[in-house]
Amino acid sequence: MPPRQSRQARRRSYDQYCATARALDDVGDRWTLLIVRELLAGPRRYTDLHADLPGVSTDMLAGRLKDMESSALVTRRRLPPPVSASVYELTDRGRALLPVLRALAAWGAPALEEPRPTDAVRAHWFAVPLLTALEGLGAKVVQVSLDEGEFHVRTGADGQPEYGDGPAPDADVRLRTDAATCRALAAGELTLAEAVEAGRAALEETARPL
Repeated sequence: MPPRQSRQARRRSYDQYCATARALDDVGDRWTLLIVRELLAGPRRYTDLHADLPGVSTDMLAGRLKDMESSALVTRRRLPPPVSASVYELTDRGRALLPVLRALAAWGAPALEEPRPTDAVRAHWFAVPLLTALEGLGAKVVQVSLDEGEFHVRTGADGQPEYGDGPAPDADVRLRTDAATCRALAAGELTLAEAVEAGRAALEETARPL
């Protein structure tokens, strides 16, 4: 029996000697890239992942995480006491998917239009589509506040952007806007300067101690 047959019983391969096909063997399944989106914000517990992926069943999420571990996209580790919980986090191979998510977000942003009545919304889902606009601010840490919540984007030690859910006490700049403006920024219909001038966004620079 081939060593990978048990895995392929659940995950079928395209069986094509093609880089795109090989990539889709690992990330082409439903929910996989959205799990990557969540974990790009940092390690998450299973319950947190499930809460921020509305619509995914517990069995599907567990199966996808196992597949992603097999593909060396994520690892699972136990937090030290007193937390006593396991978290999932991306490997370097998983984090390397950020440019893929950015390209998909740029391609998909014009299709957002108005939210459908059935659409769930989380503030940090706007982080990837807004990375280009926020990088233009030249700040190390930007906190973004929407009615739906807050997220932050920081420049990592390697110069690459990193984002996280929730506020950032060390933010250099705070941006207040709304989901509709985020969509317009992501779609390239509006620049951040134009959004501020139109009163659709407010920027506040934070005084940092010397």
